[in-house]
Amino acid sequence: MNTLIKQTLNTQAGWEALALRLPIGIIFAAHGAQKLFGWFGGYGLEGTGQFMASLGLEPGYLMALLAGSAEFFAGLALIVGVLVRPAAAVLAFTMVVAIFSAHFENGLFMSNNGYEFGLALLAASVALAISGGGKVSVDKVLAQRLV
Repeated sequence: MNTLIKQTLNTQAGWEALALRLPIGIIFAAHGAQKLFGWFGGYGLEGTGQFMASLGLEPGYLMALLAGSAEFFAGLALIVGVLVRPAAAVLAFTMVVAIFSAHFENGLFMSNNGYEFGLALLAASVALAISGGGKVSVDKVLAQRLV
């Protein structure tokens, strides 16, 4: 078990992970806050749940709670640099669902509600899931203490 924890937390990445983690974490946390709390012009759980139900993601309220929680809490985890790999993996899965349930049929471009933004967030999430939190992360500190 200790080996699994070390592999999850350990990272050889440098400063580049921080440069990716912070903006991506902010974007995800803000989008999650829109879904969960209605902040930043969002619709909250009720409105987001109705939208998700209209896409066929049922029950809509639960799906909004899951997506919003994944985005908000995993976004915060990226910002802080704690459990970056699992958080990024959850976010990558969330983006795959978003791309194929809401955006793919509209084509690539955002101007048509396409999947280009989701694809960029997916790519960043996958990169962080592979690289880990980097030099300036709670994960790095915890991994060093487990040695």
